[in-house]
Amino acid sequence: MSGRLLEMGALRAAVFLDRDDTLIACNELPAPTPPAKDGDLVDPALARLLPGVAQGLARLASRGFALVVVSNQGVVARGGGTLAQVDAVNARVATLLAAEGVRIERFYYCPFHPKGTVDGLSREHPWRKPQPGMMAAAAAELELDLDASWLIGDAPRDVEAGIAARLRAERCLLVGSAGLENFARCANTILAG
Repeated sequence: MSGRLLEMGALRAAVFLDRDDTLIACNELPAPTPPAKDGDLVDPALARLLPGVAQGLARLASRGFALVVVSNQGVVARGGGTLAQVDAVNARVATLLAAEGVRIERFYYCPFHPKGTVDGLSREHPWRKPQPGMMAAAAAELELDLDASWLIGDAPRDVEAGIAARLRAERCLLVGSAGLENFARCANTILAG
């Protein structure tokens, strides 16, 4: 039956994931070199999965959810990091998760910031959360069903972006600093939903 549904072009449900302080720890890192600011991660060697993330994502993937990262990376517009550094951190996150048997379908990120200093990136952009652009692009490119999808983030702008992308508000979940319990709770909520 599932093979037949795929042939008919059935859409998949996704779990959209913020990256920083949702999948990996950033706020507790040493202060970066300005103009980067606290919480900006541009060194892939510092990327560490938060407790419970790999296990929670493995459970979600085993139920058929596409795992898609959507992350603001205004550090690039502020001149504190480069696109190559963001890509390197994303690759490191993918490697850490792959070692646990988890595959991220795709990483989307927005390097724009309205208070940036880098020419061409110093502005608002439809991909910058709380705008829904990254999720809309993912839905179109990966054939995702937004009505059946969820979001896990760590900030109100993540929830706002999910709602703007037409995810139901109750499917937009926030994690906090408790790590394992929070991510496990979010995964349990999704699996029960």
